Amino acid sequence: MARPLNEKLSNVRNIGIVAHIDAGKTTTSERILYYTGRTHKLGEVHEGAATMDWMVQEQERGITITSAATTVFWRSRQGRKQKEEGTLARINLIDTPGHVDFTIEVERSLRVLDGAVTVICAVGGVEPQSETVWRQADKYGVPRIVFVNKMDRTGADFFDALHSLREKLGANAWPVHCPIGAEGNFKGMVDLIRMKALYFHDETLGADWEEEDVPADLLEKCIKMRHELLEDLATLDEQLLEKVLEDPDTVTEEEIHRAMRKAVCSNKIIPVMCGSAFKNKGVQQLLDAVVDWLPSPMDRGSVRAFEPSTHVEEMAPPDDNAPLAALAFKIVSDPYVGRITYIRIYSGTLVKGTTILNATKDTKERISRLLEMHANQRKERDEFYAGDIAAVVGPKSATTGDTICSLEHPLVLEKMEFPEPVISMAIEPKSKGDREKLAFALSALSDEDPTFRVSTNEETGQTIIRGMGELHLDILYDRMRREFGVEANVGAPQVAYKETIFAPATAQTKFVKQSGGRGQYAHVEIEIEPNERGKGNEVVSKIVGGVIPREYIAPTIKGIEEGLANGVLAGYPLVDVIVRIVFGSYHEVDSSELAFKICGSMSIREAAKKGTPELLEPIMRVDVTTPEANVGDVLGDISRRRGRVLGQDAAKGGAAVIHAHVPLSEMFGYSTQLRSLSSGRATYVMEPDHFEKVPAKIKEEIVKK
Repeated sequence: MARPLNEKLSNVRNIGIVAHIDAGKTTTSERILYYTGRTHKLGEVHEGAATMDWMVQEQERGITITSAATTVFWRSRQGRKQKEEGTLARINLIDTPGHVDFTIEVERSLRVLDGAVTVICAVGGVEPQSETVWRQADKYGVPRIVFVNKMDRTGADFFDALHSLREKLGANAWPVHCPIGAEGNFKGMVDLIRMKALYFHDETLGADWEEEDVPADLLEKCIKMRHELLEDLATLDEQLLEKVLEDPDTVTEEEIHRAMRKAVCSNKIIPVMCGSAFKNKGVQQLLDAVVDWLPSPMDRGSVRAFEPSTHVEEMAPPDDNAPLAALAFKIVSDPYVGRITYIRIYSGTLVKGTTILNATKDTKERISRLLEMHANQRKERDEFYAGDIAAVVGPKSATTGDTICSLEHPLVLEKMEFPEPVISMAIEPKSKGDREKLAFALSALSDEDPTFRVSTNEETGQTIIRGMGELHLDILYDRMRREFGVEANVGAPQVAYKETIFAPATAQTKFVKQSGGRGQYAHVEIEIEPNERGKGNEVVSKIVGGVIPREYIAPTIKGIEEGLANGVLAGYPLVDVIVRIVFGSYHEVDSSELAFKICGSMSIREAAKKGTPELLEPIMRVDVTTPEANVGDVLGDISRRRGRVLGQDAAKGGAAVIHAHVPLSEMFGYSTQLRSLSSGRATYVMEPDHFEKVPAKIKEEIVKK
């Protein structure tokens, strides 16, 4: 079967809606669903009725926790001009969370998207989490459009938000709208490309609007803004430059759209629009901009891939007839369907019932069902094409970041990297009956979320869960109870410390055991040295001449890796080290894989003790927004928590934003303390930043425990 004629690849848009918490992402998504005919009733976040926030916890808390995917169709601006003859654009839309604890949901969505709509609150402007999201989009080179939302709110200021985009994010941001009024007087906007004022009908919930001449009091300002936009676009487009230099008033609407599309797709300009999603103003214009300016999979071009065995680089083109190459970016445990794997198809066609290769894990899997998702609802499909975002049922071994490809043409796409968890707590089932349920729930949730890790403390036998923050673990525990029916006890949250070494060392270890009959013998010599911070562990064999037979090298490496999981100071994982196996010996009869595995584990402990081991603690980036009157108290409290203030910015309404690095161990209970310091007026966001050496006095206390 071939791709339907009305779904040309050039008309596909894979976009995400990203923003700071409470900027209005989900409300904007709900309006998109309504205006595209996907829903016939407006779902409101504050009523717990948003389609895209379908999880119970999301509806209760009014926040987005998991990225939801849906597909909508929008008749382009050009199509409407041609009396409905134009082709429908297919928009695959992902609504992502804004809370920093769920930043991985944004990260993995941006990895597979071609464009993004960044929603910014007209009152708050660029907030700390907006910066995190922006950096993630920069990392993947994702073209963006900015929608300045909440123009109807008290304190809304479009031009202040635009200034913060340029100042705080260094964005080449240019307005394509000029708001008509603000706060309670927000009536609509002037489209600077067409120089028309747009006013929305409240009785049709904004579905219809009037186009009128630019209000006289705004005309001069709008002409100036349009000229500035054209001048910036002209620096990026030679064809436009000639016309702008001759006579900017002769530049046509289509010429501006062509130059804007080229500049947005190449990440050289960020168009800035305005509106109020809640008051149904400006969302259709945002949809037009998505279709007109954001790239299709064809614009994004081929992606890099590698042949798994030879590591030779290949390209996966956005072509239905090319070999299949798709990336699994999300795993969901659905109570009705079972395990669903969300994939982005970069090249080729995926047909229901085929057997595919998971090239990352080198396993064959059968695709039993293909689903088109709308939040948590689904529609059966027989096939998906290049550029599509699909949900597949069948693969059992796929995890986030795995490549799915055809059996005949193995390919591995570039992997996704995930941050290390910074907080942990012990969990145990309340009864014997809950033990199996807990194991199943932990397995399913860690499959879904690559920043949620589960391990067992070998000394105490306790199950330890680790995540990105207190809210992250709280939500996961809540999901265990509701979705999996698990009753469990949890301990207080603990900091996930790490260990490393600061000096090179060597160790020569022999494992010899003679207890009647066949003995055990292994001899390993290793070198250990510090690796670059954040690079992780590297274990390599430098054995030559068969002093250790090849079949014993892998068990030795496995033993070393197991030894690295438990450091020598306080049992925390040993990180950022390079280990080389340089020498050893074996016995023809007594040597075994088990002996070399045990010897590898012993040797790493011996070497680490000699390598000046140190304890590392997670340092958080903390951004506190506080009234000016409380700045002194907040700064004093940060320094009492061993914090280091990085700087301070002025915010709206006589507030200040304090940026600091603070150890996670000092941040428990911070929200309560901050409320009391500021009479409940200050807020903060916190995200993991880096690891640092623990001060000697605190290290002693941790090691003693």
